[in-house]
Amino acid sequence: MQPSSSSNQPPSRNPRPDKPGPWPPRIEPFVPRTDHNPTELKSWAKRTGFNPNSGDISRTFHDQPTTSAAPTSKPDDQAAKGPERERPNRVSFNPARLGRRLRERWEESTGVGKSVGFSDTSEDLEKGLDRAPLPDRAVHPHPERVEIEPAGGGGERRRNGGPVRENGNNVRGDGDGGQLKKELDGVDLHGKGVEREMDSGVLSDSQWEVEGEEPGEREVYRPGGLKCGVTENPGWVPLILYGVQHYLSMAGSLVFIPLIMVPAMGGSDKDTATVISTMLLITGISTILHTFFGTRLPLVQGSSFAYLAPALVIINSDEFRNLSQNKFKHIMRELQGAVIIGSIFQTILGYSGLMSLLVRLINPVVVAPTVAVIGLAFFSYGFPQAGSCIEISVPLIVLVLLFTLYMRRISLFGNRLFLVYAIPLSVGIVWAYAFFLTSGGAYNYKGCNSNIPSSNILLDSCRRKVETMRRCRTDVSNAWNTADWVRIPYPFQWGPPTFHFKTGIIMVFASLVASVDSVGSYHATALLVNMRPPTHGIVSRGIGLEGVTSIIAGLWGTGLGSTTLTENVHTVGTTKMASRRALQFGAILLILFSFFGKIGALLASVPLALAAAVLCFTWALVVALGLSTLRYTQTASSRNVIIVGFTLFISLSVPAYFQGYSPNTSLILPSYLIPYSAASSGPVHTSSSGLNYTLNALLSINVVVAFLVAFILDNTVPGTKQERGVYIWSDLRQPDIDPASLEPYQLPQKICCWFRCLKCLG
Repeated sequence: MQPSSSSNQPPSRNPRPDKPGPWPPRIEPFVPRTDHNPTELKSWAKRTGFNPNSGDISRTFHDQPTTSAAPTSKPDDQAAKGPERERPNRVSFNPARLGRRLRERWEESTGVGKSVGFSDTSEDLEKGLDRAPLPDRAVHPHPERVEIEPAGGGGERRRNGGPVRENGNNVRGDGDGGQLKKELDGVDLHGKGVEREMDSGVLSDSQWEVEGEEPGEREVYRPGGLKCGVTENPGWVPLILYGVQHYLSMAGSLVFIPLIMVPAMGGSDKDTATVISTMLLITGISTILHTFFGTRLPLVQGSSFAYLAPALVIINSDEFRNLSQNKFKHIMRELQGAVIIGSIFQTILGYSGLMSLLVRLINPVVVAPTVAVIGLAFFSYGFPQAGSCIEISVPLIVLVLLFTLYMRRISLFGNRLFLVYAIPLSVGIVWAYAFFLTSGGAYNYKGCNSNIPSSNILLDSCRRKVETMRRCRTDVSNAWNTADWVRIPYPFQWGPPTFHFKTGIIMVFASLVASVDSVGSYHATALLVNMRPPTHGIVSRGIGLEGVTSIIAGLWGTGLGSTTLTENVHTVGTTKMASRRALQFGAILLILFSFFGKIGALLASVPLALAAAVLCFTWALVVALGLSTLRYTQTASSRNVIIVGFTLFISLSVPAYFQGYSPNTSLILPSYLIPYSAASSGPVHTSSSGLNYTLNALLSINVVVAFLVAFILDNTVPGTKQERGVYIWSDLRQPDIDPASLEPYQLPQKICCWFRCLKCLG
């Protein structure tokens, strides 16, 4: 007798009296109720490490009822001879084979062995799972390749390497794992669509057709609550809104770095406005190039904080302190040459395939403290500068925290405006407040003029008041009056770059740290947008392109290299917008804005205390994003705890030792720049002055020390792959996975021919 095709009928009674309950036996975790909660399925998968793409599958997951059958008919044969449906192929599983597979993988990953209590029967399988000591399953091992055996009989097995990922309350798999998810939900797929995809062996898109719907009424399933996928076009209106919000949410990284650098270089307000316009241009160009030639992930490329500390070390070198004329241009040309040297190294590292070898040694335990220290390194600058005008900096910090924490769930017009636009909203409100304070005379001090240099002021009381006026008043900047309405940034606008080996080596290490930062951003963003983690070749391609865009930044003269902005990971997770086209549209707007000098002048007139307050939040966000990378590892492991804790401490302590050897600079440099002056007066003394400068500089940079310590410890201290998080980051089998699951990473057809000779770039 053929089983009924209706999935709503109750299962038949057991034809075998020696087996209680329905036959075949039902396994609750795999065949949930029709109104099952996806959270329960996700919880069970996390506890057991189960992955539907991890073993042979030969028994249907769908809750198919069966009627009484002849006792002589085997269950598997009965399923194979099931009713003919519109869809010839179904995903199925065998409890016994699955039990053996789970037992083997459990013993391999935990070392528990047969004491766990696994057996090959379905009843004992559930009992064994209940009795098993659950380890820290922060991330399960990388799944094995799936074998799909059509239940309709006859067909050959198809393979696919798509893993199941977890995001929110959804369990989603690429390839046949995606079909498996729909089977678990009890939703029948459209016959033709599944037949077509099964013939290719993979469901490559994150959209499924629901049976019975017309083509124009298809329900789009976007895992993780994404509003727009990577390859989707949301339409013109959402395109504009999503594109603008991406860059507004990262205003602190895009425009406030020049407010720190240019005054330290001796530049004027007009120079600050010009550098901001140049950064907008390079950010737009770099982002567009990355979405076409790089990893093609929805990531913004721009001037990163990974380059800021090395740049400040070069800026505060002894040879530049006593310059009086054209100091800004001399230092900028030196930075341009150093950035170009470091960028050439990064380009070779990426496009030569060396990054494919290095990325196998860069795991979450290395990335987490390295990225975290990028933000921690500026603790001596953050609030000390913001505190110089506490009446506007503290309200700004409070507003940012209020919007991002207490009002983050408030939604207006379908968007969480307070969370997405926390920084621009806070800056606009407090900037207006500072304007009223300035207009009301709150910073008018009799006998003190902010336009007089501090070195010419004799009274200490007036000197302190002048510093307060410069950091708090909204009308002290001359950028608006001196900037041109239209000005197009061009290469070598500050003059030809100057090249020195000692400064070039510093930027080589800075580019290496920036590459580590980008690797972490690639993987984190891929998981946020429900894509396969990028292969080693794709990572190499992205790093190589970042080197090219950094060369462009060096030629145009931003003072810093261009790399992936870590804060963009938070933006993607917050906005749930992953469209490349929206990112490209926003980048085009940045390029257009860079041609209007008054826009850069307006941003340059932000009070310094206001900018420092914003950076306090931005740097704190970088620290949190860096440490969040540890979720891919076993965070409770004593090995990881010691490595990360020691790296964080030593990366702050060792540079403090080197920075203490600069006693003569306190009368020349501001207090917040003294930590970056150790390169010229550090404790290393050899016969080579260039070597002394390089070693003192590198060991006084927090992020360089953090990277070296974490890299050495993580690759020399023994640890399991699960403990180190290697399964997601450095699985050697990734280059062999099904190419269809990497379709969003693939270069456009007209561009692929350029990279055919570079097979290692994926």
